[in-house]
Amino acid sequence: MRVKRGVVGIKKRKKLHKLTKGFVGGRRNLVRAAKETLNKGLAYAYRDRRQKKREYRRLWIARINAALRQRGYTYSRFIHALNTSGVELDRKVLSDIAITDPKGFSYIADSVIKS
Repeated sequence: MRVKRGVVGIKKRKKLHKLTKGFVGGRRNLVRAAKETLNKGLAYAYRDRRQKKREYRRLWIARINAALRQRGYTYSRFIHALNTSGVELDRKVLSDIAITDPKGFSYIADSVIKS
């Protein structure tokens, strides 16, 4: 018995083309290239969802370090002093305070390091 699978094939390609909307040139139109690009894109998206967290942490640390260096302190000593004094502010909050409220950050840095 002969099997006609035109409808199924068209459905698969339609689904693929829907997912590759916005890709450039043959990466959108040609089935094999579109599949490869889509798989690669999904893999990058998965990887980068994890890398984004690392990158933000690095950014926060750089901001805190820059703010501390202006006040004559080092990042590592400040974090050690934070832990020993029992202050439970994370790097995200400290970074935000350093940017939006420099006086408040100075107060935190001075009080933590002096104690």
